[in-house]
Amino acid sequence: MITNRNKYFWTTLITFLVISCSSLHANWQTVSYKGKKYISLQQIKTSFGFTNYKISGSSHTLTKKGLSLQLNSGSQKCILNTVKFEFSYPAVKRGTSLLVSETDVNKIITPVLRPTIIKNAKSFRTVVIDPGHGGKDAGAVNRYGTEAGYNLKVGLKLKKLLTAQGFNVVMTRENNTYLSLQQRVSLANRYGNAIFISIHFNASSRTAARGLETFTLSPVGVAHYGRGVKSSDYRVLNGNHQDSANIALATAIHGRMLERTRSVKVPDRGIKRARFSVLTKIKHPAILIEGGFMSNPTEAILIEKKIYQNTVATAICEGVIRYRKALNASSSSARKSTKPERLDY
Repeated sequence: MITNRNKYFWTTLITFLVISCSSLHANWQTVSYKGKKYISLQQIKTSFGFTNYKISGSSHTLTKKGLSLQLNSGSQKCILNTVKFEFSYPAVKRGTSLLVSETDVNKIITPVLRPTIIKNAKSFRTVVIDPGHGGKDAGAVNRYGTEAGYNLKVGLKLKKLLTAQGFNVVMTRENNTYLSLQQRVSLANRYGNAIFISIHFNASSRTAARGLETFTLSPVGVAHYGRGVKSSDYRVLNGNHQDSANIALATAIHGRMLERTRSVKVPDRGIKRARFSVLTKIKHPAILIEGGFMSNPTEAILIEKKIYQNTVATAICEGVIRYRKALNASSSSARKSTKPERLDY
C-alpha cells in the first residue's frame, strides 16, 4: 500500500529535478572532528527549508510538509520518510548540536533532496541488466535453488517489462553462463546514455538476517560497507564520477521496491555504499540490488515464488521509469530557463 505521504515524497523528489540549479550546496560552516569536516543539523534545516526540528533522546528529526529526515546521535542510519540510508560516518553530538559529516551531506542528503545538482546525470535509453553469478558460479544456494538462477529469472522478467516501455535493454547474460566481473563491466561500457542494474539475492550465516538492500559505489575516502578504510579507498574510481546520480537512481528503485513488497513485510536494510567490482569501473549510473535473503527461511520461500520474482522485477522497472521521468523533466526545464528557482517542498 502506498500512503499519501509517500506519494507526496516521490512527486516532490521528481519535481526537484525539473529545476535547473548550478551550485552543489550552500556555503556550509564546517566543524572539524577526527580529521573530517562536519555540518550542523541546524544548517541543514535552514538550507533545505525544513520548518520543524524535534529532539527526543538521541533522535533528531527535521520535518516539513510531506518530508522528514531522521538521524540518531552516534548512528550511521538516516531515514528520509520511509527510506533508510547508511551514512558513511555516524552523526556526532557536540554540545547542543548534532553534526553530520560533509561527505554525507554532499553525497547523500543533497543529491536525494536536491537532485538538480547532479551534473553528469542525463536522460538515457539503454538499461544494462546484470543477473549476478552464473555458470560455475552459482552464488548463494538453498534447498529451493541457486542465486544465479533467481537473478536470471528476475532479470529476464525485467527485460520484458522495460522493453515494453520502449527501453533498449542489454543483458550481460541470458542463460546459465559464467562471465567474469570484468566481462560484465566491459559489455556495459560499450553503451552510451545507459544505466546499470546488477541483480542479486543475499545470504548470511545468520538465518535471522533478512530484508532488501541496494548498494552504490563508496565515495572517495569511504570504506566498503562493513570494513575499515584502506589506502586504496582514496583513489578516484570510474564509478565515482557518477556518485550523485548513483544515489538518485538507488533511491528511485529502492523506494519503489519497499512500496511493492510492503504487503509481504520485507524489511528495509537500507541504501548502502560498497566497492563491489561491478560498480567500480562502470561509466554509467550503477547500482547493485539484493532482493532478499536466500538463507532466511521466510524469504527463501518468497524468493522461490514467481509472484515475488514478478514483484521485484516490476518494482525495478517502475523505479527506472521514475528516475527517467525525473531526468527528462529536468532536461526540459533546463532548455526553457537557466535561472535558479526556489526549491519548495
